[in-house]
Amino acid sequence: PAMGSLGRCLARSLPGPRCYGSAPPALQEKTLVVAKPDALQRRLVGNILQRFERRGFKLVAMKLLQADPGLVERHYRELRNKPFYPALVAYMTSGPVVAMVWEGYDVVRSTRAMVGDSESVGTIRGDLSVHISRNVVHASDSVEAAQREIGFWFQRDELVRWESRDRDDTYG
Repeated sequence: PAMGSLGRCLARSLPGPRCYGSAPPALQEKTLVVAKPDALQRRLVGNILQRFERRGFKLVAMKLLQADPGLVERHYRELRNKPFYPALVAYMTSGPVVAMVWEGYDVVRSTRAMVGDSESVGTIRGDLSVHISRNVVHASDSVEAAQREIGFWFQRDELVRWESRDRDDTYG
């Protein structure tokens, strides 16, 4: 006999995906992730992409670009008075970057946890970065920052709306 949504939820062992009834949670939260020049130089972009795909997030925009100083300065405006700011701008414009927008349930918070810091084993930065100033990726730190940052890096029509066929498997 066919098992209903509640039955599938009850059949799962804990811990695991939360059960949300018959409908998966809304996929309206988006976040910006930028693979920095060191990620490209070290050919780590595929590894970074794979981590987000395995987590079940949906890629809705991606582009390879050489960021100009104006874009980087707008993006990091709140850091402009920090002593490392000129070096950060120089670094972010030193080579190509890959800007991505990922969508999913609680994606901003989850992405920050996945990115971690340079000392956290099991995170993107902990596993892949070689120094705090070469930390492989940027990830938005709040929903509001994500909306603002996505606007710096992408035009609205560059975000692709599509339905993920594994949505029910991912979210229950």
